[in-house]
Amino acid sequence: MTSFLPTLKQLQYLVALRQHGHFGRAADACFVTQSTLSAGLRELESLIGIVLVERTRRVVRFTPLGLRIADKAQRVLREAEELTDMARSAGKPLSGELRMSVIPTIAPFLLPRMLRRLRADWPELKLYLREETTGLACDALHRGHIDCVLLALPYQCGDVEVATLFDDRLWVAFPKSETVPPAAIASDAIDESQLLLLEDGHCLKDHALAACNRPELRAEASMLGTSLHTLVQMVDNGLGVTLLPQMAIDAGILDNTDVVARPLAAEHPSRRIALAWRKGSPRDREFALLADALRQAQSTPPAVAVPA
Repeated sequence: MTSFLPTLKQLQYLVALRQHGHFGRAADACFVTQSTLSAGLRELESLIGIVLVERTRRVVRFTPLGLRIADKAQRVLREAEELTDMARSAGKPLSGELRMSVIPTIAPFLLPRMLRRLRADWPELKLYLREETTGLACDALHRGHIDCVLLALPYQCGDVEVATLFDDRLWVAFPKSETVPPAAIASDAIDESQLLLLEDGHCLKDHALAACNRPELRAEASMLGTSLHTLVQMVDNGLGVTLLPQMAIDAGILDNTDVVARPLAAEHPSRRIALAWRKGSPRDREFALLADALRQAQSTPPAVAVPA
């Protein structure tokens, strides 16, 4: 057995420097001074007899072996965190800290009801939320920065466990006019030159295009929005039509606008909302409980009615 092993603190310093690429920012992330972090890394290099980081005045450059060791250190830290998670899950479930990422096309619409439900059912849970796109959230999950992701499927998130929560129907939103709109709108009735979509990085864009089953829409869509609220404002100003999820409609995203919404008539007109976590996590039981709470939160009647 090796007589001297790196400490978790030294590994934390190494991983933080890899993530931030700057000694000062890495030190801030670890809540230590820059000199403390630098000294800890030098001790680590001395301990294992390898230079991990090339230091210059302007650049922090990891050696090839340093990069491999930093990746391994990330996995070691995640395993260490799971030791605590294992002990916690064997005691009182859904207590203590839990870090969750939620994608932007879900967060503002489901979180209000979700948080009320969780506070009522699990008062000892300390939930830390991050809003980020699906790709970034899945990457953070596998790096151990978060514990679970609330996302929309289909999406390839890697080696994860998934609990399906509910299906979220897609609606076509368009400016109000004197013409009475149909009860539902077929995908082939959408004018591709008028379609407004979210910018790249938002999986709802791909879900909407897949539901329409019209590949030409991707090429024709010339105006992109940064959020669903932005798209609604664009539609309200007569710039085109867009696709919105049911949960956004239920949450009142069309309130105080002259925008009308009708369900999309298509073979697969929904996205699937799910909770995902790393496969093999010792908190499987807790995530199953969390999924149940989220299903119940979604079934709670919305505060506003669906607009006519």
